[in-house]
Amino acid sequence: MKILRIGLPKGSLQESSFRLLKKAGFNVSVGSRSYVPHIDDPELEGLLIRAQEIPRYVEEGVLDCGLTGQDWVLEQGAQVKEVTPLLYSKGGLGKVRWVVAVPIDSSIQKLEDLKGKRIATELEKFTRRYFEKKKIPVEVEFSWGATEVKAPRLVDAIVELTETGSSLRANGLRIVETILESTTVLIANAEAWDDSWKRSKLENFATLLQGALAAEEKVGIKMNIPQEALKKVSQILPALHTPTISPLADKGWLSLEVIVDEKVVREIIPALKKAGATGIVEYPLNKVIP
Repeated sequence: MKILRIGLPKGSLQESSFRLLKKAGFNVSVGSRSYVPHIDDPELEGLLIRAQEIPRYVEEGVLDCGLTGQDWVLEQGAQVKEVTPLLYSKGGLGKVRWVVAVPIDSSIQKLEDLKGKRIATELEKFTRRYFEKKKIPVEVEFSWGATEVKAPRLVDAIVELTETGSSLRANGLRIVETILESTTVLIANAEAWDDSWKRSKLENFATLLQGALAAEEKVGIKMNIPQEALKKVSQILPALHTPTISPLADKGWLSLEVIVDEKVVREIIPALKKAGATGIVEYPLNKVIP
């Protein structure tokens, strides 16, 4: 049997990745002390490792592909194929930021003020290259963790990953500048990508993951409407495409179904009711494939 070896991120991305895989149709289970997850697809063989390490193992061909952060691909300088970006993170959908942060009362206001200063970060290589490109001489040291507590006692500034900035503020830090925006990516080994079977498997896998992500913020709505209310109801609905409309057995009535952004549902359902819609049903989606 042909096998695609995939690296899955252990740590902060694990839960959100497993949840996305389930919506995409892949059930993944792993024991509390195991690093070899079971995937209910016999053609997928998983390994649970830190996202920071996945780019290197994919580049070397130990893994055919993997889910990791775009930031870690850049950090490692890994020569891999980016199959598709996946806009999700530990806390939700969208990108994360690597920021330069300093204590609130620090005199440092801009990057140039860091000249000759010491910076701690887990994103050591990228940070060093970034400041070299800016021609700002700084000392960059690798942080093994608890980076937010190191300024100002141990270092002058930190470069840290954030989604909302709340943790930085809670630790008495303020953001000076964002140096990198990153998202989760599906990457592949160059030789695996050149293999026709593996490439096809990866492309299908990417389609399902993207479909699951597209469904995260959308819901389906179906309802019954009188024929004369069709125009008014259609104007209320911000459809993904045009609504699906079918005649009902009762003369003069129609069934209407549409996909909409979840965040607008609470606003449009009362309006639909007032426009004449009845039997309104909202339902969740697993995948939306354009």
